[in-house]
Amino acid sequence: MLTTRFVTGAPNWIDVGASDIDGATSFYGGLFGWRFRSAGPEAGGYGFFELDGRIVAGGMQTTPEQGPPSWTVYFQTPDADAAAKASEQARGGVLMRPMDVLDQGTMAILADRAGVPFGVWQPGRLGGLTVAGETAALCWVELYTADIAAAAAYYRAVLGLETSAVSFPGSTYTCVNPAGEGEESMFGGVVPLADDPLETDGHWLPYLAVDDTDTAVARTLELGGTVRMPATDIEGVGRLARLADPYGARFAVLRPMPREG
Repeated sequence: MLTTRFVTGAPNWIDVGASDIDGATSFYGGLFGWRFRSAGPEAGGYGFFELDGRIVAGGMQTTPEQGPPSWTVYFQTPDADAAAKASEQARGGVLMRPMDVLDQGTMAILADRAGVPFGVWQPGRLGGLTVAGETAALCWVELYTADIAAAAAYYRAVLGLETSAVSFPGSTYTCVNPAGEGEESMFGGVVPLADDPLETDGHWLPYLAVDDTDTAVARTLELGGTVRMPATDIEGVGRLARLADPYGARFAVLRPMPREG
């Protein structure tokens, strides 16, 4: 699971683009207890979702021209310019060139070979999220893609990510971890689209930890969201559900299985 001991290649930020940021604030506040704090007039409407004063995500209002409401996962990089160049060399793309965000850090939005968008964050004053791997915070990410081998080669070239296979009854799951950190630092997985009819397009999906998956599902419906996959037990993992907020941004919740020992 994720922690805030961010290393190169690990997810260190997530944010949601919503067609109604006030409505999104109400939804995520009701579901996770988050509060939204503006980053200030110079931030163009961007702000932080906080839990007990700690940053769990970012958020902003977006227009239809910027694409549908969605969550974006960002990965730590020591050099955003180098990551953008590596993306192009690895047959990916650069959707937003590296730009300084005040004195907080440098960001860029890239696209892998399949066109899946994601972000990179080069820390400045802001290293990343100030809480992860805890209840109501980011705990896992998944990439849905048509070609696992191509995705693995791309993310290794751009972020240095390593992959490993984990066996489950009747299937094999591809996990990812930062280079040289070993399987103990696994933070996510890669899922072939052909094996998951629920997901029809490539994307990164953030998982938020919850204490009770069924309660989170019921609360999502009460708040106007959508249940895309009902609460399901995954042996050795925990109980998860895939959801969407009232504006269509996709995310998942997971009650992790307690670790032995």
